[in-house]
Amino acid sequence: MSSLHPALAGDFHVHSTYSDDAVSSLGENIAAASAIGLNRLRLVDHVRASTTWVPEFVRAVAAERVPEGLTIHTGVEAKIVDSSGALDIPSDLRLGAGGVDAVLIADHQFPGTDGPWSPRTTVAKLEAGLAVSDALDLLVAAIVAAMRSVASAQLAHCFSILPKIGLAEDDLTDEHLAVWATEAARTGTLVEVNEKWACPGPRALTAARAAGVILVASTDSHVATEVGRYSTVARLLGGTP
Repeated sequence: MSSLHPALAGDFHVHSTYSDDAVSSLGENIAAASAIGLNRLRLVDHVRASTTWVPEFVRAVAAERVPEGLTIHTGVEAKIVDSSGALDIPSDLRLGAGGVDAVLIADHQFPGTDGPWSPRTTVAKLEAGLAVSDALDLLVAAIVAAMRSVASAQLAHCFSILPKIGLAEDDLTDEHLAVWATEAARTGTLVEVNEKWACPGPRALTAARAAGVILVASTDSHVATEVGRYSTVARLLGGTP
């Protein structure tokens, strides 16, 4: 029988009603994590450059009663804006004391040379002659630059953009994955293994482990009943739920 992977005792990507597509409160997520026996929980919500509620979010998390045995972390999730690795975060975002613990770097859209490309736009560019290798170079370079730009980061559902544009993680070369993993390890960026998007996959995780990357589990839950409930992540990490 496979043993329980230690990362499965945490959920490092859980959304609340501070995100407009989630339905559970901070308190409901905390209660769900405690009920299922998690020891760590990262409360995360989506931001853009125009977001103003982050200080309120930080105060609200601090005001929650946290059950014994559960450690709460915080974060904001922001998309990579372009191939330079710029992130869609408020200019006054505070990391550390008085702010959130980490920025979750997300590939919600493709980081294009002139801004974020939607999946449809990216597919059109590939069909018009953008080489797959060049597109993947742009993506990996943007992720690397984004990791370098943030003092405390976590990669959210990394490479989830690929199937949306007709590609797969297997299209990434070993060199792409080595560069990606080495930079995550060097910068101390956490890499989440995401239940919702089933990524990163086996080859990326092998590269991450070889580089010494810290892997964490996440459900990317938008409702409290999903918090800490893993099946795909358990298989990817090599343990049983």
